[in-house]
Amino acid sequence: MTGGAGFIGSSLIRRLLDRGERITVLDDFNDFYDPARKRANVAPLLERDDYRLVEGDIRDAGLVDRLFDAKQNPGWGGFDAVIHLAARAGVRPSLAEPILYEDVNCIGTLNLLEAARHRGPEVFVFGSSSSVYGINRKVPFSEDDPIDMPISPYATTKRTGELMCFNYHHLYGLKTSCLRFFTVYGPSQRPEMAIHKFTDRLARGEVIPLFGNGDSRRDYTYVDDIVTGIIAALDLAPGFEIFNLGGAETTRLGDLVQWLASELAVEPRIEYLPDQPGDVPITYADVSKAGSMLGYAPKVPIREGLSRFVAWYQAART
Repeated sequence: MTGGAGFIGSSLIRRLLDRGERITVLDDFNDFYDPARKRANVAPLLERDDYRLVEGDIRDAGLVDRLFDAKQNPGWGGFDAVIHLAARAGVRPSLAEPILYEDVNCIGTLNLLEAARHRGPEVFVFGSSSSVYGINRKVPFSEDDPIDMPISPYATTKRTGELMCFNYHHLYGLKTSCLRFFTVYGPSQRPEMAIHKFTDRLARGEVIPLFGNGDSRRDYTYVDDIVTGIIAALDLAPGFEIFNLGGAETTRLGDLVQWLASELAVEPRIEYLPDQPGDVPITYADVSKAGSMLGYAPKVPIREGLSRFVAWYQAART
């Protein structure tokens, strides 16, 4: 698994280990956010015999190839599947560093596909993003919708990853699933993401910056639901499929802030700012395909998920 020290990856690993899997993680612990947070995610796993951590960069083609070579990794090589979650994430940061995003998200993905092609395995699960829908006017978003208007470098790199996965399925028979995640949240969520950032500012009595008038809407998805969807795609191992994994409901940004403030028993102070380039007005997942093929059905509604997140945040602060 790539990106296994991150928020989604570390949550997924715990579930996979619980069902008896052996896992190799490749993660570079980059400084997109504090690497100490990622090291804390993996610290409880380091002494396990069924878990191995390799620190390195997916852009290092030689390293990736050696990692996939069973002869160079006795007891660990010869993987059954690849789950590729490593990426430079975030729409707004990609506007500032588009070349870095292209390098990591596209070249890194290509290195992994090449290694899987030459060394195995056949099963490849790719973590994509709802951002590929761009300024799609139709809601909810369906996997069959045209997606020719991505509005950020990040979105473009994720769509590129999907297309490369299809190439390697078509040309070399890899069984690839591309999973479009819709705004994942929960314990250990990345600190720059809205729910974590707003919770922290509210708890500290700081002003909440809201871009736009608060009417933009997002489909927030609790991490446990995402993990369930990833494992279902891993087990199904279709020839090539794209799946939305979302909460299948939308939440207004202004309401999100009010609900978090209510959980924290504080009164929010809000500063309204202009819309940001790269932001979309709404995300909303049609999960009917994932439901029919994966048995996917999100279980955690937004208010319950926020309550769980705030409880985790408060416990982590003490």
